[in-house]
Amino acid sequence: MTAIRTVTPATQWCAPPQDSNPDARAIRLTDVRLENGEHLPEVVVTFQTWGRLSPNADNAVLVEHALTGDSHVDGEPGPGQPTAGWWPDLIGPGCPLDTDDLYVVAINVLGGCRGTTGPGSLAPDGSPWGSRFPRTTIRDQVAVEAAVADALGIDAWFLVLGGSMGGMRAIEWVTGFPERTHAALVIASAAQATGDQIAWGQAQTLAITSDPGYAGGDYYGTGVIPSDGLGIARRIAHATYRSADEFNTRFGIRPQTDENPLGDGRFAVESYLDHQAGKLVARFDAGSYVHLTAAMASHDVTRGRGSLTEVLGSYPGLLRVAAVDSDRLFPVALSEQIVAAHGHGRLRLMRSRHGHDGFLIETDQIAAIVSETVADARRHRLAVPVAG
Repeated sequence: MTAIRTVTPATQWCAPPQDSNPDARAIRLTDVRLENGEHLPEVVVTFQTWGRLSPNADNAVLVEHALTGDSHVDGEPGPGQPTAGWWPDLIGPGCPLDTDDLYVVAINVLGGCRGTTGPGSLAPDGSPWGSRFPRTTIRDQVAVEAAVADALGIDAWFLVLGGSMGGMRAIEWVTGFPERTHAALVIASAAQATGDQIAWGQAQTLAITSDPGYAGGDYYGTGVIPSDGLGIARRIAHATYRSADEFNTRFGIRPQTDENPLGDGRFAVESYLDHQAGKLVARFDAGSYVHLTAAMASHDVTRGRGSLTEVLGSYPGLLRVAAVDSDRLFPVALSEQIVAAHGHGRLRLMRSRHGHDGFLIETDQIAAIVSETVADARRHRLAVPVAG
């Protein structure tokens, strides 16, 4: 069981690292014990918030980001934040997560690279963790989030929602902290990693670790990064994030403008993947990518807890599940499995040609699903009060 002890309230808050969002806040945790028995003597966790916590702390919503996301769910690029929010128009007054009523929190994940402690962070000896950073799991990520909730005075979340790896954390909240999760929305995700997902993840990881610049994970501070490996990993991943139909209809066999694939030129789809690879290399750390991919592979809410029906069937809260009809990485059947195991869940199917990335692209459909879930959670709260 993961256990976390925080330092005294007088010193637990700290400034975010300079490479994180300047509008974020941070908390320092000590003696973070991990599922595998190892521990981190200190973890800095960065996060962003919108709205105000109600006097009885019953309006808090946790938004969980995906593999290469961060806590910058909504907002413009700025110093320390190279990209705009990844779920625009979801948070704010009058938005699906209405900050006139709700207090929204987004936390940078353990092992990542947007301010929360990860492989590139300094270890107690003053050198980067690198290859010494211990393996962590989705359960460890959620345990750290629970410690942040404690520090914020949140006994239970009104709603936890997220897609892909964020959905893994959302359903881990349901199973690991059911008494602290009034409602959950699991989007384009699964209760357990599949063999197919693990296989694709291995190919991505090997692309990075085989790059000489990776240096066994100890490239930090050398001035060299495994950019080629990370770029290849992103190309592999992006091919699973989008649908075959989109690639065929959007690109087909069309050459890239002014290039000849019969010579040394590229097809348009190759240029597109090159572009996606370049964008990720510019904003994300390869060591974190390797670490978080391994965490996703270990995801299994039933580990040590019983069958999926036993684990989810006992959850008294509101559970909503959404899937993308063209998702080939997290196919619809995985969402149906969650709903069937819970027995009282509800599945919403998004129509999209974009595959797995549809949960980020189909903003109108996501907005409708989130709005519906918030309304359902309010009705559910009338029948089953939030703990705390």
